[in-house]
Amino acid sequence: MTAPAEVQPARSWWKEHSELGVSALLGAVGVLVLVNTVLETRGGTSSSDPLGPHAVPLLVGGLLVLLSVLLTIDVLRGGKGEAEAGDDIDLAHPADKRTVGLLAGVVLATAVLIPLIGWPLAGAGLFWGATYALGSREIPRDPLIAAAVSLVTWIVFDGLLGVDLPGGPLMGMFGGS
Repeated sequence: MTAPAEVQPARSWWKEHSELGVSALLGAVGVLVLVNTVLETRGGTSSSDPLGPHAVPLLVGGLLVLLSVLLTIDVLRGGKGEAEAGDDIDLAHPADKRTVGLLAGVVLATAVLIPLIGWPLAGAGLFWGATYALGSREIPRDPLIAAAVSLVTWIVFDGLLGVDLPGGPLMGMFGGS
């Protein structure tokens, strides 16, 4: 069953102007940043920093809104984004939804697990899950490399750089928190 004649031109117009979705997203994020910054409690200005902590967010939010307006004008005047022309990308081939879904699941699981089991174990799961989703099935190599990379990043960030990453069961080892 085909759609009524008046619905097809509307869909076609939106498909030809799909960049307006990016413009709307940029505008929404810009407005969100501006509103959040304006509603936030003022303070933090001093003689050494007369602008205070709100200057950069206001600038970024304003630039996002300006970029959104300029992109909208360009699209409505007939501007089009260029299609990806990578030499290693087959544009006729659809996206691999299974791989994308697996990667999204691994990232989500990592976000949930970090507070519960700490970065070293959750990070190892992240790295091993990503290699699995991308097609590698080398056991025990993949999990060992994932554990090593996760542990090294935890030691570097937590121990050497002072960026607090939860250690989970490994708390206290290697000088981490």
